[in-house]
Amino acid sequence: MNIFGNEIDRAELEKRTGDLSAVAGIRQVVLDNGVERGVRAIDLRTSAGLELEVLVDRAFDLGSARFRGAPLGWRSGNGFRHPGLHEHSDEGGLSWLRALDGLLVSGGLDHTLFGGEIDATRYAYPPKQSVTHGLHGRLTAIPARLLEAREVPGAHPDAAPVLRVVGEVVQATSFGEHLRLTRTIELDFDGREIRLHDVVDNLGFEPTPHMFLYHLNIGWPYIDEGTEFVAPIAKMLWASDSASQQGVSYRTLPEPQLGFVEQVYEHELVAGPDGRHRVALLAPDGSRGVEVTWKAEGMPHFFEWQNLRSGQYAVGLEPSTHHVAGDGAARDDGSMTFLEHGESREYSTTIRVLGGEEETSAARAAIRALHGQPD
Repeated sequence: MNIFGNEIDRAELEKRTGDLSAVAGIRQVVLDNGVERGVRAIDLRTSAGLELEVLVDRAFDLGSARFRGAPLGWRSGNGFRHPGLHEHSDEGGLSWLRALDGLLVSGGLDHTLFGGEIDATRYAYPPKQSVTHGLHGRLTAIPARLLEAREVPGAHPDAAPVLRVVGEVVQATSFGEHLRLTRTIELDFDGREIRLHDVVDNLGFEPTPHMFLYHLNIGWPYIDEGTEFVAPIAKMLWASDSASQQGVSYRTLPEPQLGFVEQVYEHELVAGPDGRHRVALLAPDGSRGVEVTWKAEGMPHFFEWQNLRSGQYAVGLEPSTHHVAGDGAARDDGSMTFLEHGESREYSTTIRVLGGEEETSAARAAIRALHGQPD
């Protein structure tokens, strides 16, 4: 392991401290003030300076994240609201926006994107002919059950130990969906990357729709004026009207804008030989960046969300199972995923913090080797 610039194995490290958590580790906490009161969380720290907060009671999503003290995950001002405060159907289905905060907010498990009324007759309950969905579904406000939080050995004897947390979230109703998300989050003891492995399976006995989306939110200083979005883009499939009206580039960010209207793009990405999609946000001087890779098979679609408004300054990187047109369109064109009883889908994603020009240049070169991108 590389610990504070020293190459050292575990045995030698143990001689130098009576508790490895002085260097890196896992701590379970309960938030206890304001809208966050009662929310269980897990803090993970690596010796490289990566700090991550896992929100057990908010669908095992990722809250605050920092690298060497600098915030990586975006903070919206909403706070990590207790799920009991969530209003799923308020504000025309847009109340999900009051829970939007932190590095990762997951959408699903049976619906993502904008809401609406969807046929529910497949569940054979006459009083329930349809179901109404809000923006990005119900997953965000469901507490998880913590299954594991511990340090485990690395992949081989000389590898660094791994900080691992596992949780499951069940989204269920009588006469409706019964889906389970099992999420594993891993950080190497001396690492700078976050590895997510998700499995969604159908515990019910009716074929059940499944949609899934990651809203990965990056904030200042990992985005700022001049930050470049780098991706292997075959074509731009869709852009919100605001993108043409405001004239703000999807590639290079401006400073925060007063009254900025969110811009959303759907990009068709080119996967690498390893079957993974790869995108990055890179500082103009190459001093820092963040790279996200994921298995293209599970989430073949990708959205870029620009929220460059003053006080809300963020970029969202959004791998998705479905196109931006959403639930109704997926049912109409036959692209909706239906899980049979016992059937599952797996998702694998890595978030890597880049430090210095050598690493940011290497990330850019790896992406450019896959494909260019439109101006």
